[in-house]
Amino acid sequence: MQRFAHELRQLRADAGGLTYREMTRHAGYSVSVLSRAAAGERLPTLEVALAYAAACGGSPDRWQRRWREAADEDLQPVDDGTPSPYLGLARFEPEDQERFFGRDQLIDDIVHLVHTRRLAALVGASGSGKSSLLRAGLIPRLRQTDDEGAAGETAAPYKRPASIQICTPGLHPVRMLAPLASRHGDSADKSGGDIVVIDQFEDVFTLCQHQAERAEFLDGLIAAVRRPGSRIRAVIAVRADFYGRCAEHRPFADALRETTLLVGPMPPAELRRAVVGPAQVHGLTVERALTARLMEELRGEPGGLPLLSHVMLETWRRRRGRTLSVEAYEAAGGVHGAIAVTAEEVCARLSAEHLVLVRQVLLRLITPGEGAQDTRRPVSRAELEAVGGGGAEQEADRTAAVSLVLERLARARLVTIDEETVDLAHEALITAWPRLRAWIEEDREGLVTHRRLTEAATVWESFERDPGTLYRGTRLAVIREWVELDRHREELTPLERDFLGESVAAEDRERAVAARRTRHLRYLVAGLALLLTLATAFGAMAVNQRHRALRSQEAALSRQLAAQSLNLADSRPGTAMLLSVEAYRIAKTPEARGALLSMSARRFYQAELTGHTDAASEGGIQLRRDTGQCRQGREGRVVGFPAPHPPGDADRSCHVAAGSGLQPGRTPDGHRRGRREGRAVGRGTPHPDGDAFRLPGFGQDRRLQSRRPHRGGRR
Repeated sequence: MQRFAHELRQLRADAGGLTYREMTRHAGYSVSVLSRAAAGERLPTLEVALAYAAACGGSPDRWQRRWREAADEDLQPVDDGTPSPYLGLARFEPEDQERFFGRDQLIDDIVHLVHTRRLAALVGASGSGKSSLLRAGLIPRLRQTDDEGAAGETAAPYKRPASIQICTPGLHPVRMLAPLASRHGDSADKSGGDIVVIDQFEDVFTLCQHQAERAEFLDGLIAAVRRPGSRIRAVIAVRADFYGRCAEHRPFADALRETTLLVGPMPPAELRRAVVGPAQVHGLTVERALTARLMEELRGEPGGLPLLSHVMLETWRRRRGRTLSVEAYEAAGGVHGAIAVTAEEVCARLSAEHLVLVRQVLLRLITPGEGAQDTRRPVSRAELEAVGGGGAEQEADRTAAVSLVLERLARARLVTIDEETVDLAHEALITAWPRLRAWIEEDREGLVTHRRLTEAATVWESFERDPGTLYRGTRLAVIREWVELDRHREELTPLERDFLGESVAAEDRERAVAARRTRHLRYLVAGLALLLTLATAFGAMAVNQRHRALRSQEAALSRQLAAQSLNLADSRPGTAMLLSVEAYRIAKTPEARGALLSMSARRFYQAELTGHTDAASEGGIQLRRDTGQCRQGREGRVVGFPAPHPPGDADRSCHVAAGSGLQPGRTPDGHRRGRREGRAVGRGTPHPDGDAFRLPGFGQDRRLQSRRPHRGGRR
């Protein structure tokens, strides 16, 4: 722009030093317009530049081309060291309160909430300005003394806090509890207490991977603000998409029930103040057309403040003099394209090797969301410089390359760097830069796997490389598959490679031990099976021998009984018959079979007379011819039963049974028929004389004399 103004003044001098009054007659513009066109404060319009050139005899085509070149040069970003009124993607800090505009009412609300509640929560979408509101709005207001009053019109005076601490949970939020527990209330202290501002509270759910540590931190935070005599007041800022995660811890959810303040989109009036206010502080002017366009494009976008701040920063870098114009805004890429334009400009100035490194660095600065939006991940600079590894020379080259990439990204305000940590300037970079979004989506599952590997390796290192924290089983298999795919091994740090190598070695050792154990178990099972087989065989042999012994014993007993049966066949045929049956039942030996057949062939046998010790002839047998019954003489020990023939028949016989005091149909011992003792034992035939009874079966037929009963006695 300055060069173009100089060329216009040179053209006027070459034309003979025309005065501006003379030039107005040919150009048609006033003296002030023509003089400002050559002043160099801002680039004149194309019409004014062509009129100026025509009044001095210049070529319209040449000066039109030259104006367009100047316009392009004028819209290029300029870093002249002048402080910018806008911070871009970076958050506002307490020292930036002079250029923080548009949140007065919300600041009053959060101040009131902090002084009336021990725990307050600021909830809003990513990019709604929570961090800036706490740092550049709440903290400066809290630091004002009672005499100074509050800046807001509706704000009430409150006690100035004794101290204000700003912190973020990080990987291990439980470390914040020690400073909180060490603070004790002092009854003599009349200040507003100790204020603890916890920014990026979603780190408790995204970076902290241990449920127990998370619960311990939440319990400790609640205890710190509710402890009797505590003067601690805590303010947290959490993303809206993680606010539901706070309900997982019931006491914490109860504590936030009436202490939550939602941060929504800026209304048009506040948004206009956020755009124009910083420019006015620095003596700049924002074109009304630009302000109106910003109001239209950011209407209803709760997360558009980082985009607004960045596009205004890039517009300021392309300003013409002290004016922020629509042309500069469009050259910056607009609200939704400014971040991408800036990032692509950085990439365009890097080599292909450095571009690969940019991808690795940025992906390590992101935690892929699992059911939620992706979040930024603060990383130590040492971790970024260790990616890839190698020898000492390669490590030095790697460190230099990483430093170059980080310096370029930080200069473009895409990342922030402190002494040890590198972080994305804002999570809006993830969604607003298509190239970065494509890098994430092309291997999202691999990125999730890599983040888990990084966290596991960090835990392994923190536990002094305890073997119990190594990967095993399915998790190790997933990691190994991902590492071997697309040369991901080159993206690992030495710590991650050591962790993976130790995990593989530990699993190989465990597999070897398991294989040996399995082999020993197989040998043991085979030995036990052999012993069982032998024991079964010997047992079967023993059982077989026992059965053979029992059969031999039974056969011997059967032969013995058969022999006894044959010996008693004549003297005691009934017993002999029973013995033969028992012998055949015990064992079907030829001897038993022969004895059984021999006894069954003796058909003359009917029964055996038992139950008496003297001769049957003593006393005789009394016979009643009318009934066919007979009885032994003196004691009545032999009772006869009628034969099936009628009385008086030629075959006047009766069955005789032993016993005394018997009734007809009963055996002598009182048992029913069929028992061994007391059965009917013979069949007697009356003697021809009429008073005698013949009973066979005592070696020869015995003639038993019957006696007549006494007179009057029963027969």
